[in-house]
Amino acid sequence: MNNNQQLQTRRNTINQLFAAPVRLLAPMEGLTDPLMRQILTQIASDLGRPYDWSVSEFIRITQHVLPAHVFYKYVPELHHDAKTASGTPIHVQILGSEAQLMAENATYACELGAPAIDINFGCPAKTVNSHRGGSVLLDEPETMYQIISAVRQAVPAHIPVSAKIRLGYTDTSRMDDIRGAINDSGADWLTIHARTKTQGYKPPAYWDKIQSFNALAIPVIANGEIWNFEHAQNCMTQAGTQHLMLGRGAVTRPDLVAQVDNDTENSADNGDNTATLLWQDLIAHQIKFLEGEAKNDVVLVGRYKQWLGMLTKGYVEAQTVWEGIKREKNKAVIISALQASVRD
Repeated sequence: MNNNQQLQTRRNTINQLFAAPVRLLAPMEGLTDPLMRQILTQIASDLGRPYDWSVSEFIRITQHVLPAHVFYKYVPELHHDAKTASGTPIHVQILGSEAQLMAENATYACELGAPAIDINFGCPAKTVNSHRGGSVLLDEPETMYQIISAVRQAVPAHIPVSAKIRLGYTDTSRMDDIRGAINDSGADWLTIHARTKTQGYKPPAYWDKIQSFNALAIPVIANGEIWNFEHAQNCMTQAGTQHLMLGRGAVTRPDLVAQVDNDTENSADNGDNTATLLWQDLIAHQIKFLEGEAKNDVVLVGRYKQWLGMLTKGYVEAQTVWEGIKREKNKAVIISALQASVRD
């Protein structure tokens, strides 16, 4: 295809992706890794509301073009048409501050099979920000523009390029400049976590501040503090967009993606609670997580306990299991405790 044909292909792809409200699984460092993505996307598919796509944890770009094995480490789905086992596409997210280097790495990711490139301007981690990565660049809209533009110009014309931001770094005073940088850069869509870096993950999320970004001629996806159906509805109303990215709420309630489009309280009155994933239905998925691939069982058990701790906010049964195994290191004992929680 020539460049014009590739450009038209990209436009068609974007129109198809956003033909209906999209529901995405958020990239969360150290949480939505390949194993967690596999589990959560499978649950969503089983419930009949698969994620439209997910985004990988950020791949940090610093000094050179990364070797293939690094991309495969973070996105092993690249070996399988960039999809999870349940068929959910995975977009590759990169993070860095050097425009040309970001562009070169994005190009290589596309050569390895990335269906889209997402650029991280939202990570609030101090170690990342101190090296001019993530949300600290929200104070440098010109740098944001240079990075997105360089990536957009470097990758094949048919590959979409998106960005993820917060409302600002210490405050929202640069929102107009940030919006201008996004507008001029050629980004194909934008995801907004509705808090500043300084606000971290502390409630509330300021969904209404997303409204001003709807003036952009690209789709806008809202993210932040969506834990249930009501939150999702309020977010879409206040943000003025029907597109949502689900983060910690989707880990705490793996059925959230189905619930946000299905008022489960009203559905229950009609005898339909298909969007609700009961604890006993989640046991098999937790065991599958514990039996997943990892460097060693210590790592896997630690990762599972992180998840179980989050599940305690969504399931009362999880609290009982947590109290029984929080100091346990033996994977087999933990699996037995999970199975016993159903019998009990």
